[in-house]
Amino acid sequence: MSKRICVVTGSRADYGLLRRLLMLLRDDSAFQLQLIATGTHLAPQFGLTVKEIEQDGFSVDARVEMLLDADSPTGISKSIGLGLIGFSDAFALLSPDLVIVLGDRFEIFASVSAAHIARIPVAHLHGGELTEGAFDDALRHAITKMSHLHFVAALSYRDRVIQLGELPERVFNVGGLGVDAIANFQLLSRQELEESLGFLFGEKNLLVTFHPATLSTASAEAEMRELLFSLADLHDTHLIFTLPNADTLGRVLGQLVRDFVTQHPHAIACSSLGQQRYLSCLAQVDGVVGNSSSGLLEAPAMGKGTINIGIRQKGRLRASSVIDCPAEKGSISSAIEQLYSPEFRVGLASTIHPYGQPGASKRILQHLHQLDWATLAEKSFYDLPQCQLS
Repeated sequence: MSKRICVVTGSRADYGLLRRLLMLLRDDSAFQLQLIATGTHLAPQFGLTVKEIEQDGFSVDARVEMLLDADSPTGISKSIGLGLIGFSDAFALLSPDLVIVLGDRFEIFASVSAAHIARIPVAHLHGGELTEGAFDDALRHAITKMSHLHFVAALSYRDRVIQLGELPERVFNVGGLGVDAIANFQLLSRQELEESLGFLFGEKNLLVTFHPATLSTASAEAEMRELLFSLADLHDTHLIFTLPNADTLGRVLGQLVRDFVTQHPHAIACSSLGQQRYLSCLAQVDGVVGNSSSGLLEAPAMGKGTINIGIRQKGRLRASSVIDCPAEKGSISSAIEQLYSPEFRVGLASTIHPYGQPGASKRILQHLHQLDWATLAEKSFYDLPQCQLS
């Protein structure tokens, strides 16, 4: 009998990484794919991206509404509570043999908490990473402790998951799913992309995404203003903004971007580009600016430079194509100047991606085929050998 594999997706970001794996699971007779959409997928203000999932040919088996119309800490906490209720009902209805999740967002934390209480095994993708500037960092490690299988993107991340007490034989380094997504996607041409966006590229172009650093002591609004002040000086550069996620103060930052765009005809803002248009934009621009994980995961794989602002991605592996800078106008402007320098542009060709080669989704599928399903739900804490302890 085929095993019921339930994949949870809560945002445009994780769906883009999961899409290739979803296709493989759907087409494999050994598995019955179940799909739950939640978070920003179901919110009109974030583009109602559940429609993109359905347009890709996937059936959404359950929808867990959990986002409140508030991005305060209280609102986020209440959303997690609603998510627990919704996922409890969804898992009771679908009765999966395994739940697959990716990353560290609060929507995913809610889903794994519900699965843990229901004694449903969980496979966690992209665990062991660090983003010390966001509360997602602690959520990711908590998800690790409630999971039974771990598919990580690099050897150092595998070591960290084992350090958290997970059994080495259940932690697999499969590489980054962002690299995999790029290798398996048909991109739009420049003309097709311009027609789809209703926006013409210029001689210089940047893709911009800036999220709140939820653990930063600095004001997210003040940091966004510093970024926008810097971008306002780029009179010869066209800008494509993707709006922030449903994080604390995300709506405030989104409004700042919208206000900026109304005053700058060479800029547009999109609540959601969708994976095809996002990767197509990435292929056409000179680089990415902001603090999105995409600047560290996808951009280096496409030979693009990244300006990574502030502390949100602190601790994550990065390629030589990533320029780190504080969220200050002068520093951001200097980083943009470096991005366009001949020396930096030449160096992009020799970038080594820390997240490996394409094929992560196939490697995950191979491991799923080899599982001992009878003992999967059993779990014990792995103590590091004495010689590794201080």
